[in-house]
Amino acid sequence: MQEFAAVPERLVIVALIGFALLLFLIIKGKIHPLISLLITAVFIGLAGGMPPGMVLESINKGVGLTLQGIALLVGLGSMLGAILEVSGGAQRIAATLIEKFGEKKTPTALGVTGLLVGIPVFFDAGLIVLIPLAFSIAQKTGKSTLCYGIPLLAGLAIGHAFIPPTPGPILVAALLGIDLGYMIFFGILVGIILMLVAGPLFGNFIGKRIFVPVPQSYVDFSENSRKENVSLPSFGSVVSIIFLPLVLILLNTFSRIIPAMQPYQHWFSFIGTPFIALIIAVLAAMIVLGIRHGYSRDDLQTIMTKSLQPTGLILFVTAGGGIIRWVVEDSGLGNIIGGALAASPLPLVVAAFLIALAVRVMQGSATVSMTLAAGLMAAMPETAGLGQLHLVAIGFAIAGGATAMSHVNDSGFWLVKSLFNLDEKTTLKTWTMMENIIGFSGLVMALILSGIAIVIWKP
Repeated sequence: MQEFAAVPERLVIVALIGFALLLFLIIKGKIHPLISLLITAVFIGLAGGMPPGMVLESINKGVGLTLQGIALLVGLGSMLGAILEVSGGAQRIAATLIEKFGEKKTPTALGVTGLLVGIPVFFDAGLIVLIPLAFSIAQKTGKSTLCYGIPLLAGLAIGHAFIPPTPGPILVAALLGIDLGYMIFFGILVGIILMLVAGPLFGNFIGKRIFVPVPQSYVDFSENSRKENVSLPSFGSVVSIIFLPLVLILLNTFSRIIPAMQPYQHWFSFIGTPFIALIIAVLAAMIVLGIRHGYSRDDLQTIMTKSLQPTGLILFVTAGGGIIRWVVEDSGLGNIIGGALAASPLPLVVAAFLIALAVRVMQGSATVSMTLAAGLMAAMPETAGLGQLHLVAIGFAIAGGATAMSHVNDSGFWLVKSLFNLDEKTTLKTWTMMENIIGFSGLVMALILSGIAIVIWKP
């Protein structure tokens, strides 16, 4: 890597112009996020004074180092989610939890369902598969669909943003150097708290104030769902497969700190390596949810191949964020930003949240928000010496900032509006407010975790 003498004032000005350029290209120019990220990285590097060869080295390094940590995980996670979706596993979880929780606690059951399904399944797919259940229950009770839809939406959004192996949390963990075991363990704990607040509590509150009827297209869903439930996989098998990779990764983490497990740590380390854990889970899903329920090997191959189509966008945008991260670090901008934050009273957790939130508000994509915020935080020297719990807190702050303030530039906003048949004003009062509760509550949880880390956690 070449070296050059960075001029701090010049780098700061260039960075501000660069990030403004990024938002302009995406929002006004309608240029693909990957191209926009690449243009921005090259601009920051060259305008900041980096030699052209050094800019190219940073770009190549950003792609390689970023994708080597998450490419397999995103692909395998997509395959697992696709099998869970087509097998009816998501519906089985919902039907069983609703039966066990009872009618009064159905919103909580739907929130838990969303949280479980949101871990391996993309948000859009999980919502389309599960929303008929919320409409069916609302039809039976005569209540607003928001009473049941909001908890489901909250669970899906939280599972997708805070708990690996979904792409966002994996990306944040990879850039910040967070052990996935810690991210999963604390993600589940925090996720449950956030789901209860933004789901059943807010859903009950807003459902009493805004009545949203069941869309006519879903009026007859109850009868159809009862017929389909006969061939659904068992609840135990579905939940076991969802938790299988999470448990294996956690065993790897715990084996390093629990003396009784340390003699076998090399085996726990092997099976708990994230991509090995996901391979095991995918194979189990193929057998238990696929072949045993009438899917041929050709069917499964088609399903799994199709599931990889949307991952290309995720991986390339993630690579673009990695490029930004390394250009920022190699130019010396990370040291400048980190020094400024260290000299200010603003905690790193709050800074991470505000960076992600600002990008989220301006361009809408949670993935781009998480990518840019995690890249900037990772480039700061102040994060290098932090313990795992403190890094997890920063990761949750980024997830919270990238979740809050969903509005008209977010595809999720329009998906919810169309499925619930809402107008824009009502969507802002319901969906956007729920996302705000998740995001700002996530910041509160991140601050609590970082406080604990400062007091008791050793790097």
